[in-house]
Amino acid sequence: MASLRRAVFTAVRRLLSSSNSSSAATSDSLYRPILGLFSRVYSSNVGTQSIDFDLSNEESKRRLFNRLMYRSKQRGYLELDLILGKWVEDHIHSMDENGIKSLVHVLDLENPDLWKWLTGQEQPPDTVNINPVFVAVRDKVMNNLINHASPETRATPGQPWVRGWDDFKKGRDCPTAGNQ
Repeated sequence: MASLRRAVFTAVRRLLSSSNSSSAATSDSLYRPILGLFSRVYSSNVGTQSIDFDLSNEESKRRLFNRLMYRSKQRGYLELDLILGKWVEDHIHSMDENGIKSLVHVLDLENPDLWKWLTGQEQPPDTVNINPVFVAVRDKVMNNLINHASPETRATPGQPWVRGWDDFKKGRDCPTAGNQ
């Protein structure tokens, strides 16, 4: 494996050193970020105030919407993938620039924190609590919990959830709480 790695690095070094001035743009393109604008816009280091969206033509709008939908559906946290993905799919086409900035701010939040804030297990910080996208998604989640989950399966507000799908096995070769 190390010899393969050495061979690849040597080949790349040769390609870059043998390039003349006419192919300098090609060698520079090897080091450009693949995502371009996407990586600049969605970096967690960038505040939402400095984000510039190009919504002037349909192609850039379509690309931005597809990227945001992908980010909302592929977070790696199944519950959030389903909740955020469906909400973004239903609402993204009716959002203006401020709504998109609010959505980007929500998508930049960490999964465990976002899940606890959306389900009422913890109180979100004020900056998140005033975000209109977060408020709308939280309202949808809370309405679904109220309408579709029996009260004994829900935690009291401010408390973590401990009930799981295998709670019926309590005491038989498994933990006494949770879905481990």
